[in-house]
Amino acid sequence: MEIKIFDTPMLLGQAAAKEIAEVLNKNIAEKGEANLLLSTGKSQFYTIEALIKGDVDWAKVTMFHLDEYVNLPKTHPASFIKYLEERFVSKVPLGNAVFVQGEGDVQENIAKLNELMLGKTIDIGVIGIGENAHIAFNDPPADFDCDDAYKIVNLDDKCKMQQVGEGWFATIDDVPKQAISMTVKQIMRCTKIVSPVPYAVKAEAVRNTLLEEISPMVPATKLREHPDCTLYLDKDSASKIDIVDGKVI
Repeated sequence: MEIKIFDTPMLLGQAAAKEIAEVLNKNIAEKGEANLLLSTGKSQFYTIEALIKGDVDWAKVTMFHLDEYVNLPKTHPASFIKYLEERFVSKVPLGNAVFVQGEGDVQENIAKLNELMLGKTIDIGVIGIGENAHIAFNDPPADFDCDDAYKIVNLDDKCKMQQVGEGWFATIDDVPKQAISMTVKQIMRCTKIVSPVPYAVKAEAVRNTLLEEISPMVPATKLREHPDCTLYLDKDSASKIDIVDGKVI
């Protein structure tokens, strides 16, 4: 895992977006198209803001969606479909957008997603890390073994409190108890992973991701096994680690 540290969240986002655009352009040049997997949440604001300004032939890009709450209306401020439509999909002329539908027949929705993802290559996944070190909504203890692309997961209280803290919900009781999430195995199938993780509230999760043993209790530790993953930090999110001679201590 490569680690890059920046002075501010804005600089982090700009650098992450630059790498994402470069990977997309490389794949478009080589095979005429590219597949992009996007995260949501406050930690991704600057990355997405910079990415929509990138020089990319968006008509040749398909965007995939990481996760969505179960039975939360798309009109709700916390809906990730709403988030992506407003902040990304409406801003660039995408070739296609594949959303995780959390309403209606959820099991059928998951089955369709799993069928769609069979043999699909995600060229670059933009994967945030939660305050409890989740990736997507794979809260601890995460399932590292599920072969499906998507599944229903239960949200733990720390995850729910993060959503309240970011202002998406008024109270923990308002946060849905379940979500549809891309699985850990499917995330790890991305050819390249970029993980933008700014802000002091993520410092403990970053520290645990880099220093704890690889374990379902710290889901993001699994990213250390990916052959091409870059972790983008700012000074605040990197405040609980030191890097000496290229090693995290």
